[in-house]
Order: sequence, then structure tokens, then C-alpha cells
Amino acid sequence: MTPITVLAGPAAVVDRANVDTDQIIPARFLRKPRSAGYNNFLFHDLRTTDPDFPLGPSGNPPILLAGANFGCGSSREGAVYALADAGVHCVIAPGFGDIFVGNASKNGLLTVALPDEDVAALMAAARSGLPLNVDLPAQEVRAGNRSYRFEIDPFRKRRLAEGLDDIGLTLAHEAEIAAYEATHLAACPWAG
Repeated sequence: MTPITVLAGPAAVVDRANVDTDQIIPARFLRKPRSAGYNNFLFHDLRTTDPDFPLGPSGNPPILLAGANFGCGSSREGAVYALADAGVHCVIAPGFGDIFVGNASKNGLLTVALPDEDVAALMAAARSGLPLNVDLPAQEVRAGNRSYRFEIDPFRKRRLAEGLDDIGLTLAHEAEIAAYEATHLAACPWAG
């Protein structure tokens, strides 16, 4: 995974509450191999019915501003893959589906929960063309001269800042694992 420290640039606005994972990527596309990328399926049905929908398969801003309860619904890692494959690295919303937040941090997508009024102010700033700055180490979102502090679980923050997926987290303890295996094998030779 690519580490996230500071993201800066324009933001797309999807001002809808309760955007579920089936809207982010319809289930019928999850049978496709991930190797080709899921970006073409991002918000597929919404894009086909709304020609002005702000996100497409490519050329997207790194930051997405969304309504409350973003990523609710079923546990669908493909929703995170579709966003990431389309160039989105951070989603800011008043709240998220719990499973979506876990899937996001495991796959290098930062989720920032802010109060409704702060998200509304950021949406207004983004619509006016003002770029946003998301600073993970400082836990702060900035737009112009306004800043908004956010909370994040320390483990998720470390994982994103260091670009660690599940395998990377395990490999970070490779020496300890090898030492344990050697000690365990010496104490229980029949287990080897």
C-alpha cells in the first residue's frame, strides 16, 4: 500500500446520505477479476442515470466529500477497491458504515468522520473550487483559512501512514515470529 501522510487537491462532492456499498460498486461486477481494476464500476448505476455525477472511472480528485452513513450496507471490499482504483485516497463524511471503515484502512483508503456542519462547509469550499488539504499526522483537514480536526484510531493511523496491509503488518514482526518458531520447535520437536 502507498503510505498516506498529506493529501492535497480538489475534492469531489457526492452530497447523498446512506450511499451503500451496492451503489459504490453494484454486486454484479464483483465477479470480475480485480487485476483489471474496479474503477470502471465505481458508482456505475448512478453515473449512467446522472450524466453530471462527479466521479468517473478515472481522473478523479484524491478526496471525496460525502453524506452521512457512507459505505453502509453489506461488507463489500470491492467498494473500497473501486474508490482506490479510481484514484480516491480519502473520503470525508459525517459517518460511515462500520465495516466500510475497517475495509478502507486495510486497503489504504483514509476515512475521516466530521460533524455535519463541517462537512457542509467543506462541500461549499470544494464546490467553489477551493482545494482541500488532509493532513493525517496532524489529524486535520484544511480548506483556505479554516481547519477541522478529526479523530482516528491510532492503529488505523499507523497502518495508513506507513502503508501497511495485513501482510506488511505480519512481516513487520518477522524476526519475532522466527524467534518464537525456533523456541517452540526446540520445546516441542514433535510439532515440527
